[in-house]
Amino acid sequence: MKLSTKSRYGLRAIFDIAYNSGSLPAQVQDISRRQGISPRYLEQIFQNLKRAGILRSKRGPQGGYCLAKKPEEITVAEILVATERDINLVECAGRRKKRDECTFDGSCVTQELWSQAGAKLMDYFSGITVKDLCDRGQTLGIKREQDHRFMYFI
Repeated sequence: MKLSTKSRYGLRAIFDIAYNSGSLPAQVQDISRRQGISPRYLEQIFQNLKRAGILRSKRGPQGGYCLAKKPEEITVAEILVATERDINLVECAGRRKKRDECTFDGSCVTQELWSQAGAKLMDYFSGITVKDLCDRGQTLGIKREQDHRFMYFI
């Protein structure tokens, strides 16, 4: 299985929002700068994450994106499914199989193997939350960036 940039960038962006913004809306430009991801591509990814109920958006000058749930309630699996739609090690083991895709469908010794391996991988991703990623970020010493929109100097 090879994850697309949508899922990899989506996961990094969700981490960034949780780590740097907390409950405040994060602006795409800031996430883009910190993560090195195109703002236009982030907007596309965020549409999928909004549909999945992971993100919500707020319009206006103090607007941006924030998490729709607490970081400890969002799993890596949810983010991957929202961005990839269907995560399979091989096509024939997926839920969305095409008819007549494989001549060995139903009689292949490896089809069940790939299906079980994919399920174990999803169980692993389901056990990791965005809060866990934030804790790892803190352990790695990743510096948090305070939101400059609310900094006032006298």
